[in-house]
This record gives sequence, C-alpha cells and structure tokens, in this order.
Amino acid sequence: MKTPFIDVDVLCIGHASYDLVFSVDHHPAEDEKTFATGFVDCGGGPAANAAIMVANLGFRAAFAGYLGADFYGDKHLQELIDHGVETGLIVRGPAPTPISTVLVKPDGKRALINYKIGTQPLPADALDFTNIRPQAVLFDGHEPDVSAAYCRKLRGQNIPTVLDAGSLHAGTQALISEVDYLVCSEKFALQIAGSVERALRQLAEIAPNVVITLSENGLFWRRGAEHGFMPAFKVADVDSTGAGDAFHGAFAAAVSQQMDWIDSLRYAAAAGALCCTKMGARPGMPTREDHRRLFEQGDLKQ
Repeated sequence: MKTPFIDVDVLCIGHASYDLVFSVDHHPAEDEKTFATGFVDCGGGPAANAAIMVANLGFRAAFAGYLGADFYGDKHLQELIDHGVETGLIVRGPAPTPISTVLVKPDGKRALINYKIGTQPLPADALDFTNIRPQAVLFDGHEPDVSAAYCRKLRGQNIPTVLDAGSLHAGTQALISEVDYLVCSEKFALQIAGSVERALRQLAEIAPNVVITLSENGLFWRRGAEHGFMPAFKVADVDSTGAGDAFHGAFAAAVSQQMDWIDSLRYAAAAGALCCTKMGARPGMPTREDHRRLFEQGDLKQ
C-alpha cells in the first residue's frame, strides 16, 4: 500500500539542541562565582524553534534533523510532539543531543555556550523527503549535506525556500545562492562584507530576496530594484534568545501563505519581538492570539 503524503505549510530543516537558560545579574568575570536568579530548560536550535513558531501560529509544521537517543533528545522530541510538529523526519542516534547553556542579563543580552562534540551533520541521503509536501522550506544551514541536495530539488518543484543565515559557515555559504529568500543576521552581514549596506548590495546579486535583521534596531530588505527599512516593534525586552528563530519561522509561514511582502516582514518582526518578552526561546514563542494582536495593532519604533 502506498504511503500517504504528509502535507505541511513549512518544513524546517537543521539544528535541534536542548537549552539550559540562566538569568544572571551580570556575565561572570574570570574565576568569579555567580548565582542565577532564574532558570528555564527547554528544546532549542534554530530550525526546531522555527517549527514550534510555525505551529504556534496555527500552521502545519514539520522538523527534519537529528536528536540523540538520550535524555535530552527524548525531552526535545516530546516537546515537538506536544506542539503538534510533524516529527517523522527526525533521525535518532548514539551521538549526544547538542546542549546549549545560555546566560541572560537583565537587559536581555545573552552569552551562549554550545556543546555538540561527536554530533556530526547527517549525510545527504539520511532523510527521505518523498512523502512530505511542504508549501515552503526553511533551512538553518546546520545540516548542509541534506539541505543542499534537497534545496536543488525544490527549485524544480517551485517550492519557495528560506535560509536562516545566523552566521557565516560552510552550511550557510553553500545555500545563499540556492534559496529564494535569504534572511540574515547583522553578524552574518558583517562577516560577509564588513557593513550592512555593502552586504545588502552584494547579497542582492546572489539571492532574489534579501533581509538583514538588526535585532531591536529593525531590518533592511532588498528585492530586485526595491529596498527599504522597517523598524522593530516596541516591546519590553527580557531575553533575546530565540528571537531570530521566531522571526524566521513566522517569515517562512508568511511565505507559505503567499502573504504580501511588507506584511510578511511585519508578521515576522512581530514574532521576533514577542519572543524577547519572556525568558527562554520556547517559552518566548508567542501564541497565535498574542501575535495577531501585535501584528495588527502594535507600534513600530520611530
């Protein structure tokens, strides 16, 4: 009997980790012992967080990537299932689930330590996408072999692709010229060209749609001859962990629904802003109702 197709709005491919998030008064100095004022533990990783964001917005989400057959892998998998994310494309194995320790200061700024020794990217043929039908696909570049092969196939199927380019590494570098929507961080832009303005010009020659996010300072965009700037929403910042992932998930959801360009940017910006109002990436992912309220009624910074 033929396996039925799985229809999803957004398929997110890439990194999954488990986050241990500590609130601290300040980032510790050398040989200093400090005490946390708060603690949150939850699943993390750019693509996995984006899948949760898509599901929170009421769309059908799937995550494809790796989780270790260990305690943190089990917890993360259950979290995805509880949010209604399709998990049939998750590979489990003996290598440990990557762990991130995040230190968050009162101003929302963070320091992050990631541990993934022994966890290697999946080989190109590790996942079979035959039976999944996405309306859009989001890559975070952390599964470069799987992503590059699948991205080229999607182009022939006219399925839009989005790259979350958080930093410059082999995975993001391999995909920047392959995707339809290149959404990068300010860090990525500076690594590429030394300035946001130069990066915007250079990347627009490679990808048809380019967005550079500047955290609380808004974003720049360019598509063809058109370009512009959008301020960020006014919110009370608590923790920026996961804000970029929320932005990318909401943006990919907007692309899957063929939303107007400026509305898509505002839709994504609302998700990213709301994620900053709570501690931890997953707890910060807004509900559909909270997101709708800010998207429709929220004020942008002047």
